[in-house]
Amino acid sequence: MRRAIRQWVSGMTIKWKMVLWSSFTLIVLFTAYNFAQYTAVNQWMVKQEKNSIQKTMAQLDDYFQEKVPLNDAKIKNSANYLEKINENNQLIRILDQQGIPIITVSDQLPESYVAPQAVDRAMLLSLWHLEDHLLVMRSPLISGDFRGTIEIVNNLETFDQFSAMIFWVMVLAGCGSVLLSALGGYLLVKQFLKPVQSLADAIRNVKHKGLHERVEQHGDKDELSRLAALFNDLMNELETSFKQQKQFVEDASHELRTPISIIKGHLSLLDRWGKSDPQILDKSLTASLQELNRLEGIVQELLALTRSENELPAEETTLLKPVRLLERTIRRFAVPHSKMQFQVDLCPIGDDAMIRMVPHHLEQVLLILLDNAVKYSKEGTTIAINGRRQADVMIVEVHDQGIGIPPEDLPHVFDRFYRVDKARSREQGGTGLGLAIAKRLVEDNGGVISISSEGQEGTKVTLSFPLTSFEDLRFDPI
Repeated sequence: MRRAIRQWVSGMTIKWKMVLWSSFTLIVLFTAYNFAQYTAVNQWMVKQEKNSIQKTMAQLDDYFQEKVPLNDAKIKNSANYLEKINENNQLIRILDQQGIPIITVSDQLPESYVAPQAVDRAMLLSLWHLEDHLLVMRSPLISGDFRGTIEIVNNLETFDQFSAMIFWVMVLAGCGSVLLSALGGYLLVKQFLKPVQSLADAIRNVKHKGLHERVEQHGDKDELSRLAALFNDLMNELETSFKQQKQFVEDASHELRTPISIIKGHLSLLDRWGKSDPQILDKSLTASLQELNRLEGIVQELLALTRSENELPAEETTLLKPVRLLERTIRRFAVPHSKMQFQVDLCPIGDDAMIRMVPHHLEQVLLILLDNAVKYSKEGTTIAINGRRQADVMIVEVHDQGIGIPPEDLPHVFDRFYRVDKARSREQGGTGLGLAIAKRLVEDNGGVISISSEGQEGTKVTLSFPLTSFEDLRFDPI
């Protein structure tokens, strides 16, 4: 039985579990409260009845003590007084020493309900005669030579009716309170779990309709509303991530398909006609090797982008002096690009400036920016690399005099495979991954990268990294 109840409860929804347990708790609390209240009231009423009968007994004893010497005649002559103090549903009886009634005064209480009994000490009893509850008090009456007993019997019918009425009022009030509390609890739980239900509906809709589904928010600032807001933010990020992933797969497939198609076409040409034609053979092999080199470049940049997206191990970062590394990288890059002019001014940064970064990441970012500047600039133009300090930040700017970037393309230049001039970029060997890699490497090292361009006046890429003081030095600077 207990196992069946446990399974039945475990199969309920949270809403009904909360309603059930809250109602059960209220029932226990109301029952305990009403029981305590009923017991207290009942005990108080019984005490009042005992006090009343004891008071009447004291009055009778005082009255008969004044009748000295006391005898049966005087007791019988006190009938008027006894009837005067006798109350409703009460019996007063005076007994002699043998327990034989001398006088009896009763108001709607038959003498047969209680048999007379002489006593030598006071006693208070609670008796039942069929359905009537009786309170009996007996006390010895001693006055001179007289020995007898005063007997008072009270019918507690009115007391029992009032007690029963209180009991049923408490029961009905308790049941009504529990029902109202259960209804209120149900409405409260329903309102309380409304954000949770909205969240569950949104998750269900996401499963069947897609990532664009969101939880409806009602403007409250409680924990559940904040949970809904966090869920919506998470879904926004997931939707953006899935869109970027889908776009990345499509762009990567497109970029890989082009060189593969070209290579396949040239191999088919060689298979059909180029085996014995040196001119066709040379042309096809040259084109195939170019496409293979381009395909290798795409794969290498994809691998570099994947590595850059992984979390950087803390032990790879180090303190370095960026000016030396930047100057070495620029000198090395300028050697194979002798037809371009490189204007370098990094002195404002200072030789003592230090940043925390993975050294080859800074070098790789600068090479990407210089390579883009060379690709999209005419021969003989100047590429300026300037550096400066601004507060506690190191700023490096790479400014070319190339074709520039249209304003509508600027928000997308850091997207994977995005190229402003796709035809020209493909001719120059661009894959559209360089700036995406640079952005990832800069941000993973705590820096910021931005890009600006105005028409045909070239493009300026700005890097900024927080400077590190000597107090933070843990490694030997490079």
